Amino acid sequence: MSTNTVSEVVSSSVARLPESDSAVLDVQVLLSSVLGVERSFFYTWPDKKLTPEQLAAFEVLLQRRISGEPIAYIVGEQEFWSLPLSVAPSTLIPRPETELLVETILDRVILPHARGIDLGTGTGAIALALASEQPSWSILGVDYSDEAVVLARTNQNKLALTNVSFVQSSWLTNIDESWLQQCDFIVSNPPYIDESDPHLVEGDVRFEPHSALIAANNGLQDIIDITKQSIHFLKPQGILLFEHGFEQGKAVRSILESHHFNQVITLQDLAGLDRVTLGLR
Repeated sequence: MSTNTVSEVVSSSVARLPESDSAVLDVQVLLSSVLGVERSFFYTWPDKKLTPEQLAAFEVLLQRRISGEPIAYIVGEQEFWSLPLSVAPSTLIPRPETELLVETILDRVILPHARGIDLGTGTGAIALALASEQPSWSILGVDYSDEAVVLARTNQNKLALTNVSFVQSSWLTNIDESWLQQCDFIVSNPPYIDESDPHLVEGDVRFEPHSALIAANNGLQDIIDITKQSIHFLKPQGILLFEHGFEQGKAVRSILESHHFNQVITLQDLAGLDRVTLGLR
């Protein structure tokens, strides 16, 4: 007869997630959320019994995961650049490969008082990571979604970062004129998936806002629009950086070069896939 110990609940729940390639981690994260403990608890107290109320609360979360809902949306949080960020279905879930954008900016922008804009900021992940690393920089996060702007500001307040702000705008169309020709960098992880891409009905992206995923013109239209607008905001030699799909490196380089950006290169992520393309104004 089951005694509903931590080890038993973890074991039986993992067996109910055959489609997940991280079933053990999924279960531990959900159970941690219910119990209010760190994951190390499961190894220290495997024989701890769950109360009926804890079991019921955990079952609700597990059923959501079984249906395919991303863990980050279920628990309301995702780590990015070691920062705990609140997430919501109104924004994309920050992903580890996007940290390459942060790494690249920190490596290439060596000015003590740099100014930069993060377009399509979502949770504020990129802007907040940069602000946390460079307190003397001024960062502006921009999103078309009012809900995203509210969420990004919530994360800013939680992290107590004062050198970053967030505004609503369709890319750079509503940005204050004080930013014209004043940006040392503009960075974006924009929508870059074609609307016919079969991956849109698979995995976590089924639950994410398609407005933040899909772009016209084979997924390139937003990159084109941002490139055109950024020319008016970047300083000479300012850097424009995009995250994009692994098959889009050549196309994004062509877009930047056709708008007279120099030293255009594409960088690969940890999997060796084209992920970030940048150029100098």
